[in-house]
Amino acid sequence: GVDIFDCVLPTRLARHHSAFAPDGRLNLMNASFARDEKPIDETCDCYACKTFTRAYIRHLIVAKELLAGTLISIHNLRALIRLMEQIRIYIGDGSFESRVPELLSQWANNAKRAVNG
Repeated sequence: GVDIFDCVLPTRLARHHSAFAPDGRLNLMNASFARDEKPIDETCDCYACKTFTRAYIRHLIVAKELLAGTLISIHNLRALIRLMEQIRIYIGDGSFESRVPELLSQWANNAKRAVNG
């Protein structure tokens, strides 16, 4: 089994203003977030989502504040932790193998949306 893995993706994406979301990635630099009072992800329990809005994080990006990347990194790391928690549940209840197509389909659809907009 795998006990630990290393991945730079959450912080690399954060440096480019991109946050993981349930239906794909959000580029928080996008002007559409200028007045968006929702958290990055309404289902997320991370500090960034519980404390700040998309509009505020976008403001930090535009102002070139380092806090923007830190908050997005916090969120992205928590999103991956939540995914791993869910996978552990699936492994524990014996449903992981049957859920792989669902997980891959969701990942592929999210990746396609991220590329095609």
